[in-house]
Amino acid sequence: MLRHFISLEWKSFYRAASFKTNLGIKILMFFGAIYFMLVFLGMGVGAFYLIKKSGWGDPLVVANQFLVYYLVVDLYLRFMLQKMPVTNIKPLLYLPIKKSGIVRYAMGKTIISFFNWSHAFFFLPFSVVLSMEGYRPLGTFTWFLGAMALILCNNFINILMNNKDQVFYALLAVATLLGASQYFGFFNITHYTGPVLYSLYHTPWTAIIPWILLSSLAFIAFSYFRNRMYLDAGLAGKKSVAQTEDYTWLNRFGNLGTFLKNDIKLIKRNKRSRTTVIMSVLFIFYGLLFFTRSIEAYDSPEWKIFAGIFVSGGFLFSFGQFVPSWDSAYYPLMMSQNIKYREYLNSKWYLMVIATILSTVLASFYLYFGWDAYLAVVAGAIYNIGVNSYLVLWGGAYIKTPIDLGSNKKAFGDKQAFNSKTLLLTLPKLILPLLVYALGHYLISPTAGYIFVVLAGVLGFTFKNKVFLRIERIYKKEKYKTLAAYKQKA
Repeated sequence: MLRHFISLEWKSFYRAASFKTNLGIKILMFFGAIYFMLVFLGMGVGAFYLIKKSGWGDPLVVANQFLVYYLVVDLYLRFMLQKMPVTNIKPLLYLPIKKSGIVRYAMGKTIISFFNWSHAFFFLPFSVVLSMEGYRPLGTFTWFLGAMALILCNNFINILMNNKDQVFYALLAVATLLGASQYFGFFNITHYTGPVLYSLYHTPWTAIIPWILLSSLAFIAFSYFRNRMYLDAGLAGKKSVAQTEDYTWLNRFGNLGTFLKNDIKLIKRNKRSRTTVIMSVLFIFYGLLFFTRSIEAYDSPEWKIFAGIFVSGGFLFSFGQFVPSWDSAYYPLMMSQNIKYREYLNSKWYLMVIATILSTVLASFYLYFGWDAYLAVVAGAIYNIGVNSYLVLWGGAYIKTPIDLGSNKKAFGDKQAFNSKTLLLTLPKLILPLLVYALGHYLISPTAGYIFVVLAGVLGFTFKNKVFLRIERIYKKEKYKTLAAYKQKA
């Protein structure tokens, strides 16, 4: 049966309409996996000596203290990025195949995920270094086994929390509160979790406990999905009560107002779009890495305008790059109506402009780090409105990726979002403002660098009509390719 499932997966892969794209992405993912394995390997080997050189204390004790946060970050990344195994379950239910076999195969795919075994490249070399530095080999071995069991526990916790946003965000809020309490000295959770995790080394038999916990979670997840594999129950479509929202105050803008209404409703009602808004808010705090001077590598003047672009353009990048994919569910219906592309694109552009202005206002706390920091944010916002807003709309014409609005997986991107044209359009978004700023900064003064970036944004805004005419032609040219792509399921 396992061989049969693998055969179906292989056929689904090479028979897909996007086979060439899938193959290219698999190759890129392979090299990306090698890169991260080397990073984890370097961290595992160097962590012991870095902790010891810094004088923080016993490296194993320190590692156990921060392991709880390591697990929280891992769970967060899994929830946001890890894709649950896609098995076409409904057709299989008509065949003489046991439900338990289907569930075991689907859950087995998650166990061999990169999100699980990649951590071994950190914990294994760290355990080897511990043994080489005089720690008991048996204790380091049981500590490694216990740590890997906890990582696998995260895998099944993520499975059980899939599509349960309330549970995830409640746990994330608790973890954030505990981290903030430790930072400000109110309560240190590591005083309790550290000794418990250290017992995996000090008392080897306790390594059995994480594996018992892992077995329990695996059994719960298995039972949960097996008992819901019915067409009229667990696999049935979810129903919700419809709510009417008029937004009559937008009627004054005519057809533009109609499109804006649809976009606002889309953002409010769907999980994927709400996740995008949350991501754009988190982008506002991205500048703390640059303006606090906590990282020496980011102390160069050009990095300030780079931070300003991202702080003000979080929504623009995360939402704008998937126009028109946000409307993929009903895009064929829209294209059969008497709708002008200019009005459709204008509504998306105004939405991104409003979000950029709001992000810039919310980022006013950067004034605490000086006028220079907030000036970079303002200059970046003007450049985003005058240049990058056009580029993300332009790039969206080539990203033919249907979006599942009910899922927040792939919220950071999708395989079809990367092709030669979109990569070329990425260069002006990020590199061009740095070059423009550097030109003014080094030839005249730092203030001139910001002025040059602002002038580039103003110049782009001046030629809005001509640029939109060009973008409109591209969307019309790609129209039927986009419609065909939205019909593909894989």
